[in-house]
Amino acid sequence: MSEAVASFDAFLLLSFGGPEAPEHVMPFLENVTRGRGVPRERLLAVAEHYEHLGGKSPINDQNRALLEAIGAALRAAGTPLPAYFGNRNWHPMLADTLRAMRDDGVKRAVVYVTSAYRSYSGCRQYVEDLERAVAQVDSAPALVKLPPFSEDPRFIAACAARLSEARAAYAAKSSAERAERARLVFTAHSIPRAMAATCAYAHDLRVAAERTVRAACPGAVWDLVYQSRSGPPQAPWLEPDVLDHLRALAAQGAKDVIVMPIGFLSDHVEVIWDLDHEAADLARELGMGFHRGATVGTHPELVAMIVERVQRAASAPVPVCAPDCCAYNPRRPA
Repeated sequence: MSEAVASFDAFLLLSFGGPEAPEHVMPFLENVTRGRGVPRERLLAVAEHYEHLGGKSPINDQNRALLEAIGAALRAAGTPLPAYFGNRNWHPMLADTLRAMRDDGVKRAVVYVTSAYRSYSGCRQYVEDLERAVAQVDSAPALVKLPPFSEDPRFIAACAARLSEARAAYAAKSSAERAERARLVFTAHSIPRAMAATCAYAHDLRVAAERTVRAACPGAVWDLVYQSRSGPPQAPWLEPDVLDHLRALAAQGAKDVIVMPIGFLSDHVEVIWDLDHEAADLARELGMGFHRGATVGTHPELVAMIVERVQRAASAPVPVCAPDCCAYNPRRPA
């Protein structure tokens, strides 16, 4: 997969996956947490979040919309490629997608992973998924994975556009003055501190948040916090947690917050539950004005970035991670 190729004959979008019916929820959660020692009680608690939202995650539908936008942009750029979709944890599963690609005659494909930041779970684990799926599929296509992209100017432009939209929306429902003074709180999925010590995840997030603020609202006060921790309670994870941070801000006299889930590319269940329900409810209890900005989703700048990266990868070597990069594996002792 590290080999530079002159051209591709397909595009593959690889993502995390999510359940699309109530009966899928527990099998999906078991796939996600297999081998990680997550207590059964935690799985049942998360399953309740899905139940409140109808037993379906929006992530697959959002990825299908992104795939459609990418396909249209590739055609418009004069580089039409058949576009495929595969997941790590739920259907369409990656190996099944590779079989379909093989049967369609695909020989070489470029792979975009819906994860912007460098970490074991956000990059290396996807490389392992690709290698494992290729080994499972006879005559599987050759695959070239695009690298993480958190510092790409077009990704930052998409994040800045979403932040500007959020500030404008909050001004419309409160006032321009309140939107101007609102504390900006960027959130990302927490990871174990042991994993964070082996990668640039926290650094990448902070750089992306800083550049987003600089592009959208220079001088605004902002914080980076975390959400959605899911590991054993005795293991330390990145902090502060978004709920703890809202309490701290309220104690300091903050009146308004705009929360931006910069660590996520689409509004899946963790974003919706942790922010639109738990964080919004807590802010209301604390007497704080609250607005949650959108993820980048299918923003044209993100789509344009992906097309540019595909075109560059077709004619130049794709950067390859060092063998020990993001080497932490939660399924092995750290």
